[in-house]
Amino acid sequence: MAPKLRITQKRSVIGFAKDQKATVRALGLKRINHCVEQDDTPVIRGMVFKVKHLVEVEEIA
Repeated sequence: MAPKLRITQKRSVIGFAKDQKATVRALGLKRINHCVEQDDTPVIRGMVFKVKHLVEVEEIA
């Protein structure tokens, strides 16, 4: 099984740039404390890095 990331939105996107809002939505997050699981790929890692100030990430098996 491929490694996964559990990504949780911890801050609001209000007041941040449109591209950051779009990145949070592209990760599948809709609101604060919403949690999604994504495959651990370089693309997802790059998206998480871009909005690291808005999200919390855990590696899961």
